[in-house]
Amino acid sequence: MTQKQRIDAFVALGKLLTSDGEKIERVLRQASIKNPWYTLDNTRKQLQALSLNLTTEQLTNWVTSYPIVQSNKTVGLILAGNIPLVGFHDILCVLIGGFHAQIKLSSDDAGLTTFVLDELITIEPAFAEKIQIVDRLQQYDLIIATGSDNSSRYFDYYFGKKPHIIRKNRNSIAILTGTESPEQLKALGADIFDYFGLGCRSVSKLYIPRGYDFNLFFEAIEDFNAVKEHNKYANNYDYNKSIYLINGDKHLDNGFLLLKEDVRLASPLATVFYEEYEQLSQTVAQLKMQTDKIQCIVTESTIETNIPTFPLGDSQCPALTDYADSVDVMAFLSEKK
Repeated sequence: MTQKQRIDAFVALGKLLTSDGEKIERVLRQASIKNPWYTLDNTRKQLQALSLNLTTEQLTNWVTSYPIVQSNKTVGLILAGNIPLVGFHDILCVLIGGFHAQIKLSSDDAGLTTFVLDELITIEPAFAEKIQIVDRLQQYDLIIATGSDNSSRYFDYYFGKKPHIIRKNRNSIAILTGTESPEQLKALGADIFDYFGLGCRSVSKLYIPRGYDFNLFFEAIEDFNAVKEHNKYANNYDYNKSIYLINGDKHLDNGFLLLKEDVRLASPLATVFYEEYEQLSQTVAQLKMQTDKIQCIVTESTIETNIPTFPLGDSQCPALTDYADSVDVMAFLSEKK
């Protein structure tokens, strides 16, 4: 395949993913039954976000920034399953770069990745010899593995001798100044509640100026209250609330989200931690020391940091160049071709 053929195939895939076809609807419904976290709304939202990047212009501009690659090497991919199709960007990088992909799916994947790849092969049959879904990786040349801090130690042990990208836990944060409009705070609600807060791009921590009025925040996110109707989310909300009440932990509660003052970045599901600040510059300096724990920052402020930063509401819609953990996968592949 030429690079243009690969691009054209993914452009066609992008159009298919946002079509109203009966086949796609059936697959999405089956996935929502296999994995209740993969609701129809969330999966459709992910398909829409992915398709926005799958245009001829964007894909062409993206890949032309790297040496043209046609490699016989195989990249082993260990994918996460915390949100629908979370590993798609890694697959895209490997295939658009001309490599073979040997893919170990998460048990939570619910058939979505297999469906998408089957459709890609239908569009461009030449991809059939480039894609292999396996239960166990073997005879691979490079590794890209995504997991937790615990699983990363396992990955390091077994795959560390091969050229690799191994990802650990990361969380995203929001920095507020108190001058945000109701519309901007509502947009922040999407950063928190999309995919039930299960993604590494989901905001789990707020930095707020001392004396911040949380009523403004709670009023702005009220439209997200339907999240409580999801049984698994509600169970987490009720559990964490009961723990805070039993322990006498100070917290705020609007009926579907808990806010707790805490210095940690990673909060439990249905909870967002917060931390007050006096000087924004001091907070930014503190965050620079935790760069390896932060996926991205959302804020309306202009701050100086190497951590990827987005306006409120944009954390869940990364562009092609917004690589997980800020590790340029295409550059990695180009160097190892």
